[in-house]
Amino acid sequence: MVTGELKRRIDALWLEFWQGGITNPLTVIEQITFLMYARLLDINETRDENREKRAGRSFQRRFKDDEQSLRWSHFRHLGAEKMLPVVRDQVFPHFKTTVASGTAFAEFMKDAQLMIQKPGLLVKAVNMIHELPLTEGDTKGDLYEYLLSKLTTAGINGQFRTPRHIIRLMVDMLEPKPTDVVGDPACGTGGFLVSVMQYLLETYTSPEGTIVETDSETGASAKIYTGDLLEAHRDHIRGGMFHGFDFDATMLRIAAMNLMLHGVDDPDIHYQDTLSTSFTERFPEAASDGFDIILANPPFKGSLDFEDVHASLLRQVKTKKTELLFVTLILRMLKNGGRSATIVPDGVLFGSSGAHQALRKLLVDNNQLEAVISLPSGVFKPYAGVSTGILVFTKGGRTDNVFFYDAQADGFSLDDKREPINENDLPECLARWRAHNPNHDIDRTAKAFVVPVQEIRESNYDLALNRYKKTVYKEEEYDPPQVLLQRLKALNDDIASDLADLEEMLK
Repeated sequence: MVTGELKRRIDALWLEFWQGGITNPLTVIEQITFLMYARLLDINETRDENREKRAGRSFQRRFKDDEQSLRWSHFRHLGAEKMLPVVRDQVFPHFKTTVASGTAFAEFMKDAQLMIQKPGLLVKAVNMIHELPLTEGDTKGDLYEYLLSKLTTAGINGQFRTPRHIIRLMVDMLEPKPTDVVGDPACGTGGFLVSVMQYLLETYTSPEGTIVETDSETGASAKIYTGDLLEAHRDHIRGGMFHGFDFDATMLRIAAMNLMLHGVDDPDIHYQDTLSTSFTERFPEAASDGFDIILANPPFKGSLDFEDVHASLLRQVKTKKTELLFVTLILRMLKNGGRSATIVPDGVLFGSSGAHQALRKLLVDNNQLEAVISLPSGVFKPYAGVSTGILVFTKGGRTDNVFFYDAQADGFSLDDKREPINENDLPECLARWRAHNPNHDIDRTAKAFVVPVQEIRESNYDLALNRYKKTVYKEEEYDPPQVLLQRLKALNDDIASDLADLEEMLK
């Protein structure tokens, strides 16, 4: 939970960047990310140095003997005029060659640039970031989430950010395990992957912590958890569990930092258009049968040239529409028995083109389509009013019944303001999903119900909720027209009488 004091610090830092001439929120977050990374490099180096002194445990150094002046603890004490050239000309080039705590973050540093041109702004930013609690595992992730939330409030690039509560619903529906391999073919800022990590921490650890180490510079304490069921899978979680792809290098830098701050030291994050032929060539294991779980909110309304799309996708669904191609891609990326929760525009559910119908037929007949969750049309406002739904499916298997849920409220107003409200169907959606029974959930007038697969086939594989939901119309009784007419005449007579009295008074 980000406290009011922490929010005040972040807001003040944000304001400093804007006043310093850096107004694109994505650039602001990217520059803050670089500086946070520089500080984390030094924090981790100091931690490993202390462990080496105590236990004699050697480690791969991030700073050679002649690079000690590039450490955060050194350059932050320099004056404004000296600090800027050191950070711009020495620290940033060092990013491109180092590997911090085994992370893949250095991969995205090859084109990293310091956009801060004013020495005074750099000093203020460094001093403010030094005060942020980056060594506190419970706080640093929330802190970065608050930073990312400004992509939405700033009104630019908000389309990259899926609402956190929608992400969490999807994760809760899939219930990932610490042995799974999790992917997102269009990961953006890494929200889905981070939410999986948070789910694992909440599900597989005890809330009671034991202090095991104190940072020498900040005095902050690191914690481990008693009864930590994740410990046996720690190496897998840190380096082999999380995989993300995107073709925006800035997003990937932010995603890598986001995951690192949430305890994933070495996320497998790559610059890649996953729909292209090069994806299969560069990442053959990920491109086919590589994942136990995929969570995604792929781009909507995109259109690609056929020659840019891998042939295996077009063999399944002949289309240029990215929303259809991504669902086909996800099916290919999953292992047999692997599961996905994917956000799609409503057109995927009921579109009448041959490609739309082919995709739905593929989901229903060749795989196990588990659920269709209809989301309120305002969940992506103020940036998009498109109606969306969540598809939950398993690669392979057989579809016998499909769970439908009509979510009409998500805890926020559905206008552009998106202010918190009391109405929220998402908790009930999750509860009904976990307890659903094809023999009991047959009331089509309820928000949750189950539809047999044969009925879906007979409806030309239409997955629109309104195709199967029954609306109960309440009969209203009205007085006969003659009675209503007499009442109108009586009212007119009263008005005429009152007007006559008024006219008499004015004589």
